[in-house]
Amino acid sequence: MKIWRLKQHGNPLEQLELVDEDAPVPRPGEVLIQQEAVGLAFPDVLSCRGMYQVKSYPGFTPGGESCGTVAALGDGVTGIEVGQRVVYLGSNGGLAEQVVHAADAVFVVPDGVPAETAAAIPINYCTTLYALRERAKLQPGESVLITGAAGGTGTAAIQLSKAMGATTIAVAGGATKVGVLRDVGADVVIDHQETPDWVDAVREASGGGVDVAYDPVGGDTFHQVRRCMGWDGRLLVIGFVAGIPEYKTNHALLKSYSVVGVHWGASLPRFPDSLGEQMHTLLDMAAAGTIDPPLYPPYAFDQASQALQDLADRKTHGKVVATF
Repeated sequence: MKIWRLKQHGNPLEQLELVDEDAPVPRPGEVLIQQEAVGLAFPDVLSCRGMYQVKSYPGFTPGGESCGTVAALGDGVTGIEVGQRVVYLGSNGGLAEQVVHAADAVFVVPDGVPAETAAAIPINYCTTLYALRERAKLQPGESVLITGAAGGTGTAAIQLSKAMGATTIAVAGGATKVGVLRDVGADVVIDHQETPDWVDAVREASGGGVDVAYDPVGGDTFHQVRRCMGWDGRLLVIGFVAGIPEYKTNHALLKSYSVVGVHWGASLPRFPDSLGEQMHTLLDMAAAGTIDPPLYPPYAFDQASQALQDLADRKTHGKVVATF
């Protein structure tokens, strides 16, 4: 089979290579999956560069969320059948034609949900469900500011916020990305290329300040976000695409808002049943059409290094997926 491997730390297009290896064999308690779609995310880029909080090494294979068809069962596996389509979250390794995974950690995809849609759910939508429901305690009628809103986590935040009864204020740059925001149903759309200082627009749209901010961007954007916070608001720290900002805490005191860290991955070992609950909830929502991840035109499997490079260079929008 073919699999992508990292030669050494650096940009994905330069350091990932597609190689031939023996196909894996499922051990007891595992299933063999013929891959159909792999979701790619910014942490994959950071891992290729050696910059992610979980250290990667040469030989690393990106791709932590995948969907495919069960091709074989290891000894002792029950409740899963050959031929079923399943989705799973792994530490990495999805960019391979075949993978093995623990049978008790795969989730059967409902009929009518395409493979690329299922592969777009685990990281972005589970992170966002955890952020909005557990960390922000989002309530119906509240307002949510979303930065980097045309990306995978941003579009997930728009759809889940609206499903929870909130009003969404989405910020992105350029006509294409603004179009994505309108397509996914954002209530208020702000193009930061046309309105570089968009704080006043957010304050006006939210009646003085937002209840919740969902910020995967960081950097200078974080400082605009904090100026948008309303009294008793919750500023969710999702990530740092634009760098890690320095922050003076007196601003939070003056406006009595909270800065709330969101590390979904670290929550999973602390709450072992949470992933299953989140995935079942989200797959049911996908089957019902309540969520529908907007996809950047899918890349072929043999273009995965280009897909990751385009993601790194912020040329994509929605969710980036490689298909087989």
